[in-house]
Amino acid sequence: MATRDRRVDAYIKRAAPFARPILKHLRKIVHAGCPDVEETIKWNFPFFEHKGPLCFMAAFKEHCAFDFWKGSLIFGVKNKGAMGSFGRITSINDLPSAKTLAGYVRKAAKLNEAGVKKSRPRSRAKQKVTVPADLKVALQKNAKARKTFENFSYSHKKEYVKWITDAKRQETRERRLRTAIQWLAQGKPQNWKYL
Repeated sequence: MATRDRRVDAYIKRAAPFARPILKHLRKIVHAGCPDVEETIKWNFPFFEHKGPLCFMAAFKEHCAFDFWKGSLIFGVKNKGAMGSFGRITSINDLPSAKTLAGYVRKAAKLNEAGVKKSRPRSRAKQKVTVPADLKVALQKNAKARKTFENFSYSHKKEYVKWITDAKRQETRERRLRTAIQWLAQGKPQNWKYL
């Protein structure tokens, strides 16, 4: 059974005058596309749920946004440069037809009903850190430190490199380099104190 949330009504009422008809239009389409949808507020935005998050809308000072929770599964990779699947929405004319939008809502609902999880594609290429020359030399001189550094994950390597290269003065860089080699020889990540 579809439910309407008073907080969504209040959100639409507080939105800029240009945004109100857009938000009302989107809300109507979502309810038409999925009659059993439930409304809620998450992260201060109106969300529509049906067996999990379906889509959400937002109003800003000069534009609106509308996005599907599993948008990458509905559209493939699609980014219009602003929050949402449809870019900056300044009028109803910036949206696809009501029939098309309702179709997207139905597709999102079917994905949720099937239990499909939102996917985050991971890069298969191994990330590499550019190690500065002075760190390379210091690692060559200390076998334990070199072995630890080589076995660290990309993020741990990056933390050490960034910490050393962010030093503004040469003395600071040299001190950090000595400390890094000492910690690496002990098998410690750069932020070991916070673990």
